[in-house]
Order: sequence, then C-alpha cells, then structure tokens
Amino acid sequence: MRAPDFSTAGLTGRWKTLVEGFLASPQGEAVVAKVADAAKTANVYPPTPFRALELTPFERVRVVVLGQDPYHTPGKAEGLAFSVPEHEALPPSLKNIFKELEAEYGVRRTQGRLVDWAQAGVLLMNTILTVEEGKPLSHRRFGWTALTDGLIRALSDERDGLVFMLWGRPAQEKIPLIDAGKHLILTASHPSPLSVTRGPEPFLGCGHFKKADGHLGTAIPWTGAEPKEPSLFDGF
Repeated sequence: MRAPDFSTAGLTGRWKTLVEGFLASPQGEAVVAKVADAAKTANVYPPTPFRALELTPFERVRVVVLGQDPYHTPGKAEGLAFSVPEHEALPPSLKNIFKELEAEYGVRRTQGRLVDWAQAGVLLMNTILTVEEGKPLSHRRFGWTALTDGLIRALSDERDGLVFMLWGRPAQEKIPLIDAGKHLILTASHPSPLSVTRGPEPFLGCGHFKKADGHLGTAIPWTGAEPKEPSLFDGF
C-alpha cells in the first residue's frame, strides 16, 4: 500500500506558513492520521498532495481552478486538479475542458499534463487533497477543507485581481470565501459529461479562458507548449 508524502520541503512563503500551521494543529494531525490509517489497507493518491502549491507559489497565483478530489484510478492523480501524467489518456472532464479551449482559441490541446498552466500562475487545487484507489470522495470527511478553505480565503484576502474559475456546485460552494469586489469569479457547470451542457451556465460555451485573459490583461498559455519539468508521479 502507498501513503502520500506530506513533506513541506517544496513549499515556500505563505503556502509553507499556512500548510505547516495546519499540519501542526490538532485538526491537521487528525487528517494526517486518518490518511495514514487508510493507507494501511489501500493505495492513497496522489503521491504529493501539496504539489499544486509547490508549482504555483502564493505570490504567483493569477487564476484559481478548483477541483473536488484527486483521480482515484491508478496512474492518474499527480497532485494537480484535472491534470494527468504525460502519455495518460485524457479523462472525460479534461477532454471537455480542451473542447472549450478549442472553441475559444481554435487550437486543439492534446497534452493532459497541466504543469505549464501551474507554472504560469494557474493554481490547480482540489479541495479534498487525497483519495483511496477506486473510492471517489472517500476522504471528503477527513477534514481537508479546513486547510483548503483557509488557502482560498488567504488568496482572497491578501491578493488582488485574481480569477476564480468555479465549475460545478462543490466549487461554487466556495464563493462565500472570495471577495467578489476584489476578484473575478467565473461560474459554470462542471465539465463532466454528465453536466457539461447543463444550464443555467453550461460549461461548453462559457468563454472562461478568454475572460480570464481579458481580466488579467495578459495571456495564460492555455493551449501551450509541452511541459518540460520531469514528472513526480512515482509508481502509482
């Protein structure tokens, strides 16, 4: 069985302070203990739950994309919401994200590893940071949202002019944590095939990527180059 690595060595600045403070708290210690207990009988993904924070430092965040929990199938989860390791088949939701990108920019992206987005300031964070193999949402009651809600709130309070892309009801439940007077909040249905065309704000046709670029006054490389950083995915 595999347990995640909760090392904070790769974190810097505000992220390091916030995460280490949480892990040292009774609530954080309880979360880590629950994950360790689950890992005694099941593989727990991803290998590095804090990877989104490592690749997108607090001061470099420009866009926040919230996922719910990591992929629960072997070989998929690598610590970035919606992203999959290089050469992995695209999951259905990511296919629809790329379909929307193509509609907006006329370029088809095929690389599902979104490290280039993370390095460009797109925080790809799941609100639940771990999951057991084959059991979606298995860690939703472990207490991770105490940490991830705090990270969202810190971005809202301490940064200005960010873009929050909130796809689906679970992500939109985080709206009260975000100051709409300081940040652009974009909402749509989840890109899952079950909801991608569901109103009143269907994901397909939402125009979120161009709206984000317009708000920021600069282009994120959404359709971008192949990421060059070596994968940290380790044997799952």
